[in-house]
Amino acid sequence: QVHVADSGGRLVQAGDSLTLSCIVSGRTFSSRAMGWFRQAPGKEVEFVASINGIGSSTAYSEFVKGRFTISRDNAKNTVPLQMMSLKPEDTAVYYCAARRWPDLSRLPGDFRTWGQGTQVTVSS
Repeated sequence: QVHVADSGGRLVQAGDSLTLSCIVSGRTFSSRAMGWFRQAPGKEVEFVASINGIGSSTAYSEFVKGRFTISRDNAKNTVPLQMMSLKPEDTAVYYCAARRWPDLSRLPGDFRTWGQGTQVTVSS
């Protein structure tokens, strides 16, 4: 059984950098694509970034491309999300999620196991 734990969110100022952490339990980590999603108040869950099982391919939303970087360490079962040049519109609850298959995806419905979420607030 897979368990996802995300953390690291906090209040920052516009222009700051922040790295979110995600650690996944289970022996099948390298066979699972991972994703980061976010949900702002009153809005639907939005794709942020995804990485395939072996870490050779990534995808980003147009809103974060060039500012955010997703990576993974299959020896440590971690998937950090590095965020730079944060903007007030990046304010949201951020979720790390694990897919059952190794191919990356942008669709929330393709990810089976989700973390509890971590709040990122960017002040102007």
